[in-house]
Amino acid sequence: MQIQHIDNGMKGEFFISNEAGQHIAEISYIWRDDTTIDANHTWADDSLRGQGVARLLLDALVDFSRAKNLKIIPTCSYVDVMFRREKSFEDVAA
Repeated sequence: MQIQHIDNGMKGEFFISNEAGQHIAEISYIWRDDTTIDANHTWADDSLRGQGVARLLLDALVDFSRAKNLKIIPTCSYVDVMFRREKSFEDVAA
C-alpha cells in the first residue's frame, strides 16, 4: 500500500488507492492558517479495517506536520482519540 498526498493550499489529504484508482482509505485536513491544519476526517474501507491503515495515514499526516512545523487541530474523532492516547503526538497538537 502506497500512501499518496495531495494539497491545494486550502485543503489536502493523505490517501491509499486501489488498482482502479479509487480511494480506499484517507485522512483529510483543512488549512486554518500558515501554521495550523485541521484534521477533520479519517476513513478506511471495510476491507482494511483492523489492519492499522488509519494509523499509517495519521503517521503520514504527523510526519508532514513535523516537516513543515505545523500544528494539528484534531476535530476528527479518530485523530482526537489518538492525540489523547499517544504522548508522541504532543509536539504537533494545537
